[in-house]
Amino acid sequence: MSRRATFWRALLALVLIALSVGVALTNPPRLGLDLRGGTRIVLETRDSPTVKADAAATDRALEVLRQRVDALGVSEPSLARSGEQRIVVELPGVRDPREAAEVIGRTAQLTFHPVQEMTAGPKSGPAADGSRVLPDPDASGSFLRLAPPGLTGEGVKDASAVLDAQSGRGWTVDLSFRGGGKDWARITGEAACAAPGDPARRVAIVLDDAIVSAPGMEQSVQCGAGISGGNAQITGGFSAEEARDLAALVKGGALPVPVTTIEQSVVGPTLGKEAIQASALAAVIGLICTGVFIIAVYRLVGLLATIALTLYGLMSYAAVVALGATLTLPGLAGFVLAIGIAVDANVLVFERAREEYLRSPDRAMDLRRPLRVGFDKAWSAVADSHVTTLLAAGLLFVFAIGPVKGFGVTLAIGVVVSLVSAMLITRLLAEWALRRGWVRKRPAITGLTLTGRVRAALAKRPPRLMRNRRRWLGGCAALLLFALGGIGVRGLEFGVEFTGGRQIQYAAERPVDADIARQAVADAGFPRAVVQATGEQSITVRTGELDNEEQEKVRGALEKAVGEVAVERDDTIGPSLGSELRQHALIALSVAVAAQLVYLTVRFRWTFATAAVAAMVQDVLLVVGLFAWLGKPVDSVFLAALLTVVGYSVNDTVVVLDRLRELRRAAPRGAWPELADKAVAQTLPRTVNTGMGALFVLIALAVLGGDSLTDFSIALLVGVVAGMASTVFTAMPIAVGLQHRYPDRPRSRPTGTKRKDRGTGAVV
Repeated sequence: MSRRATFWRALLALVLIALSVGVALTNPPRLGLDLRGGTRIVLETRDSPTVKADAAATDRALEVLRQRVDALGVSEPSLARSGEQRIVVELPGVRDPREAAEVIGRTAQLTFHPVQEMTAGPKSGPAADGSRVLPDPDASGSFLRLAPPGLTGEGVKDASAVLDAQSGRGWTVDLSFRGGGKDWARITGEAACAAPGDPARRVAIVLDDAIVSAPGMEQSVQCGAGISGGNAQITGGFSAEEARDLAALVKGGALPVPVTTIEQSVVGPTLGKEAIQASALAAVIGLICTGVFIIAVYRLVGLLATIALTLYGLMSYAAVVALGATLTLPGLAGFVLAIGIAVDANVLVFERAREEYLRSPDRAMDLRRPLRVGFDKAWSAVADSHVTTLLAAGLLFVFAIGPVKGFGVTLAIGVVVSLVSAMLITRLLAEWALRRGWVRKRPAITGLTLTGRVRAALAKRPPRLMRNRRRWLGGCAALLLFALGGIGVRGLEFGVEFTGGRQIQYAAERPVDADIARQAVADAGFPRAVVQATGEQSITVRTGELDNEEQEKVRGALEKAVGEVAVERDDTIGPSLGSELRQHALIALSVAVAAQLVYLTVRFRWTFATAAVAAMVQDVLLVVGLFAWLGKPVDSVFLAALLTVVGYSVNDTVVVLDRLRELRRAAPRGAWPELADKAVAQTLPRTVNTGMGALFVLIALAVLGGDSLTDFSIALLVGVVAGMASTVFTAMPIAVGLQHRYPDRPRSRPTGTKRKDRGTGAVV
């Protein structure tokens, strides 16, 4: 690298680090509701008899809802349209979603009707002439026949809750009308013409097919003149809270289309705080363990890589904050997991540099040369492995909903920043160190001149794995059948997100026995509820549709059996959304497989791509089968783990296939089994060292990440181990078998032709 290029790269690195420090210190992270606590409600608009629930109608409904939420006084609420008919409402700090959902989701069709007569008939709904009959709120058992509305809620300018202490009416809702209240004056003027005591002297105020008030005109109201001034008052014996909610509804206006709640989630702030602390501790421990490991293996360059990894963490966090991405609980997991991915690029480079040094007869060479060759030769594998992971992260963002999108965002950011960390910062630090005189006099401390224990063992006893490739494939097939047996025999325990229903997580004041809690819930009238202990003092109840009264019944039964309990998380998913999410999960996995196959076919021969995808599908099925046998829930977080396994599995296989392709180019007439064995032997140190880095992080997450991340970490642990094994025992045997069956024709070079090695620049 020329000094000019080094200067510009160093300047770029310093600018990036300085910007990251500035952003991290001056901008707080945007936390999702699962971390700071609150309520998340997903509403779906429906067609009305007169209005189609399209994007424009949903946008109008969103603005009405925004006014209602603002009237509730919630701090930093968030409302956004998702698709054509979905509205996502996030209310930080709101722990009781019942009232909020009732207020913001009501249709609030406010109308003002002249009263025609009083009747004892219970008939309701519009008649042929447009009139309707509704119960009289002031006379039990009586009904009022109402004329068509003379004024709607759109004519209301403002509404406020007022305590009328002078007249003794208590809390009322005072209204002011647009345009000076001409329509209101007309309606009340017509009513004032009726005789005293005649029901026609009343005006009914109707909200959502119910008369909330039907005041009669006082004697002071003149016939034909009505009530001037554009003001009115709704009475009804409201409490302060009811009056404020009604005022918010009226002021917000009527929704242009009906809405229904299809998802509702409540998370307590304590749960989110514990998750942040646990994830942060897991990240620190994982980073320390990973750093100690790569320093032990790669010495000085390992130390420099650890410094680069620390800066990687800073830059990743700053990127998340700068982009305004919402940091969710799965997002924290993605942030921590990306540390393991960041290690991979460094390990690939260092192993390549070691190979170049050991291959050269000149052991007194400038170590910057093998390091430069290591970076150049590793670039192809680094790029391919990162692209496959980015594909998985992109699919997560497209197909996932809610907090799991955050996992895709942080994982994608981590993958991109890891390239900067390894290929720019690590390179600058390593080349600077190798120019120091005290380092050049002691080359062993760099770590680049060492053979390494794994490489030494492989050199002493080279593997001959492909000789028994049918045996390996048979063993893998047996494992696959075992996994499929679990899916067929035990079935998958779909979470509430995929089935619809309600799932509530309770925190108890003392250790909980799951059997006792299960019996208590069954005795309360819910024998089909799934009750699981998710921690020593935590219990989860999953049922079908469950209203709030039934939830309180379940809670009461648990308190009688295990003592006082508190709701930590409460999720409700409508059946239509659950079915949709199942379809999205299948589409995401199918598209992931297809996308990886297409990309690998472009980058490699189709035989290699098929082998890599076959190994990846095997890894996914092994994880799914394990969860089936263990009876663990399959939910959106599990889907995030599966898509990550897809990326990681292909990531590992790509590195070996890239080496196999390189060996084939160097020896076009070489036998495929021998070339495959050599590719495995040459990349196995990288596989082991990278795998250890990822395992440190995942084990820390599994142990310290809390109940919410335990299953996620277990799925990834199994996927990472299976991914490392499937590369050797599934992908390579399949690749060799396909190459034998469908051989490519190597391009022979004319005698005497010289070929330039792109990695070293040498002519061979």
